[in-house]
Amino acid sequence: MSPHLQDLFSECKSILDFNASDSLRNRKTTTGEDRVATEKFFIAIAGNIGTGKTTLAQMISSRLGWVPHFEPVGENPYLGDFYKDMERWAFPLQIYFLTHRFKAHRKITDGGQSAVQDRSIYEDANVFARNLFEQGMMAPRDYRNYLSLYECMCQSLSPPDLVVYLKKSLPELKRGIAKRNRDFESEIPDQYLLNLNRYYDEWVDGYSLGKKLVIECDSLDYVGRPADFDQVTQKILENIVQHDFLFNTPIPRTLSSADIDERLKF
Repeated sequence: MSPHLQDLFSECKSILDFNASDSLRNRKTTTGEDRVATEKFFIAIAGNIGTGKTTLAQMISSRLGWVPHFEPVGENPYLGDFYKDMERWAFPLQIYFLTHRFKAHRKITDGGQSAVQDRSIYEDANVFARNLFEQGMMAPRDYRNYLSLYECMCQSLSPPDLVVYLKKSLPELKRGIAKRNRDFESEIPDQYLLNLNRYYDEWVDGYSLGKKLVIECDSLDYVGRPADFDQVTQKILENIVQHDFLFNTPIPRTLSSADIDERLKF
């Protein structure tokens, strides 16, 4: 290689090395909360009855400024009757939830703001409806029709950026249910909650539509201990925000055509 080419390659290498190290020194660090303030995200909070989904959704909404979408409870015309006679009211209750969840999901994806949803449409079919069917509380023809409707709905939905699964043991679920003090929930059978836990675990293990985050909540108190809420929030942000050096590094200064022509003169 001629001395001129050696000099050219050496100068190119020194410029690239300098710019790479310079960009590392001067690149601003973007936090997860900085990005969620400027970009649209959609997360769904999943979990059994009494896990604290609604509370966490409220707190995330307040912390990040996202729009919350809550599960219909007070205005639900079937819920009280369902807990008195599950077999009689299983199908209409699940259709009600499915319809509400579909509308909320579409509203989030069609809208322009970040949002957090209290329970997803996927849980309805893969956990609650499945449990009712397998426990003999939903007739096979009703279950088939339900799944057909669910599959049609899902074809028009984009999945959340992240599904957060709050996992709790039976004693902690019962403690959470007691705190809510809802009369119609006071006599939920333990086996019903255990079945839901099992179906939740199976659904989350097989969930492949997008990112998922499992949070063991038995020892967490994100209401009473701010550090616990900070920890949960940080885990969520880490999972939805991708930090990629290549997209945050300025393009290095390179030799101009005139520079190269000058160096190639012999």
